[in-house]
Amino acid sequence: MKKTYSFLIGILVLFIINTAMAQEQKAKVLVLIYSDNGGTYELAKEIAKGIESGQNVQAIIKQVKASDNPKLKNIPVATVEELVDYDGIAFGSPVYFGNISTGMSEFLSKTIGLWSSHALEGKPATVFMSAGSGAGKELALQSFWNSLAVHGMVLVPNGISGYENIDKNIPQGNSVLGTTSLASLNSVERPSKSERYLAEVQGKNFAKVAYALRGDEKTKSVNKVGVMENKTDVNQVLKDKNIVLPSLPKPVGNYELYARSGNLIFINQVALKDGKIVNPGKVGVDVTEEQVKEATTVTMLNVLAILKEAVGGDLNRVKKCVQLIGTFNTPDTYTKHAELMNPASNLTVEIFGEKGKHTRNTSGASSLPVGSSVSIHAIFEVE
Repeated sequence: MKKTYSFLIGILVLFIINTAMAQEQKAKVLVLIYSDNGGTYELAKEIAKGIESGQNVQAIIKQVKASDNPKLKNIPVATVEELVDYDGIAFGSPVYFGNISTGMSEFLSKTIGLWSSHALEGKPATVFMSAGSGAGKELALQSFWNSLAVHGMVLVPNGISGYENIDKNIPQGNSVLGTTSLASLNSVERPSKSERYLAEVQGKNFAKVAYALRGDEKTKSVNKVGVMENKTDVNQVLKDKNIVLPSLPKPVGNYELYARSGNLIFINQVALKDGKIVNPGKVGVDVTEEQVKEATTVTMLNVLAILKEAVGGDLNRVKKCVQLIGTFNTPDTYTKHAELMNPASNLTVEIFGEKGKHTRNTSGASSLPVGSSVSIHAIFEVE
């Protein structure tokens, strides 16, 4: 009896081990969507069905942002950082005026850290869309491809797979770039039976590529490190480097400390500290170059204090320092403006890393507001 019991335990252990090994050997594909009314989600389910039809690839459906739609509210939301964990990604979105939907576009705009660390290079991708009337679907699919090509992803089209088996008596969303659904044609339930079939075929084809190209854990670990390096906490950087941002300067006229247009923040500042101008005057006449450099640092700290206010107190929302423009109170023959501006550029890169690298211009002026030796104009891109 004991021998039989031990034998059964051994069989059970082997079964568990084999099951675990089989799970590890499976490729894992993310079906990542943005959906307005559920049409894209319906296609996503067919894509996932095709992906899992071969038994060696697992499909996981997630969305790029939470939705209140009853059909979508229970779908988990993906993070940018987790994209490196998958062996392939199938992207789905509605068509917005011949382009990707705003929700998906906003998510992709957050992947700059993945791009700069090459984290998605070589990872297979495919796309599918809910296309309304069908107008602009090829443009939208192509725009999707352009965004993914920038990441160096391996783009997997659907070609004409499955075309011979669809109902050609009604318009269908077949495209060589990826399956679409003509959601606004109400005479036929959408996605149609043929569109669901095409999506499943696309999933099957994509699973083969994802499984064949699946990366090993070492590659994933390297990519994860690159992503984490790009997720440095700016607030912690300020603390570690003992950089203290000043209190907000007060406007001295009928204007605002910053202006926002879309995702861009515009800021202009001078060397004001504790209500007084630091090292005022003309370089080489009233102040030395070193004193002007000190004033440049004070001015840039003012800019950053205002920027922090503009992003609700979280400088991690800063995506990019786009441009810095420095103007200095100099004699007509002065030529070393760039050296005077370096402290501002160095401080920006020190705080934001790669995101702090920017274009720059410097110039001289015969005078500046309130006697300041420096004025800085800054443009930042934020979330």
